Amino acid sequence: MMWGTTGTGRWRGALGAMVLLAALLPARAGEQPIEIFDAHLHYNWEPKPYYPLDEVLALFRKNRVTGILATSRPNTGTHALADGLWVVPFLRPYRVRPDIQTWFNDPTIFELIEQEYRRGYYRGIGEFHLSGQAAASPWVKKVVGFAVEHDLYLHAHADDRAIDILMQHNPRAKIIWAHTGFGLGPAHVAQMLATYPQLWGELSYRSGITGEGGRLTAEWRDLFTRYPDRFLLGSDTWIGERWASYGDIMADYRSWLRQLPPEIAAKIAHGNARRLFATK
Repeated sequence: MMWGTTGTGRWRGALGAMVLLAALLPARAGEQPIEIFDAHLHYNWEPKPYYPLDEVLALFRKNRVTGILATSRPNTGTHALADGLWVVPFLRPYRVRPDIQTWFNDPTIFELIEQEYRRGYYRGIGEFHLSGQAAASPWVKKVVGFAVEHDLYLHAHADDRAIDILMQHNPRAKIIWAHTGFGLGPAHVAQMLATYPQLWGELSYRSGITGEGGRLTAEWRDLFTRYPDRFLLGSDTWIGERWASYGDIMADYRSWLRQLPPEIAAKIAHGNARRLFATK
């Protein structure tokens, strides 16, 4: 059958629509969902975990989450996570929730970091919260220097200005950018990634990745294609409601991952984490 220009365009459009529809449909029965490394997970113990540990581990198994970056308040929560799960522990510089507002000017927090680090298994510091000039604190600079000295990642819930300052403290810093700037435009995110080769974007709570009908936007598709090695997924289970919706969070990720080439989807879902956090 011969196709004219108009027919070819219609055929390509129809084919594209069918491919997108297939990507948006749930995985076929019996099909193994792509494994996910959860690069932003809290198991907070204030005053005690909302979800018992056995329920948490069952959630991971049910959703084929094979590894986690654990960062908890206090760090007791991270110590509890184990049992056949690949756990990459990060040292959180908080004892109680109010430390979020003051840690960057508190010398006792640096003492906490030094003390906890002696456990010998932490791979990073954070998640910590910083905004703008707060990152210029001398105690933050000491934390960045400590991280670089001990080859630790920094997990920063920060605006772009704070990221700039962290990198100015020491260009050798390795930063996981929690939420990838929340609502910053993809062009701005691309500029940050181009400026800082040791910056990786973690995508929990990140808005704008999908549009109408759950379709991956052209801008984010282009960003993932240009920087396939620079993104990680996360749940950010900072409150009980995030645990209650854990399956939905993972399903949403898998919905737009299926719209990417398989090799790029695999990197974002788990491959980048395996490369970054492979056992030393």
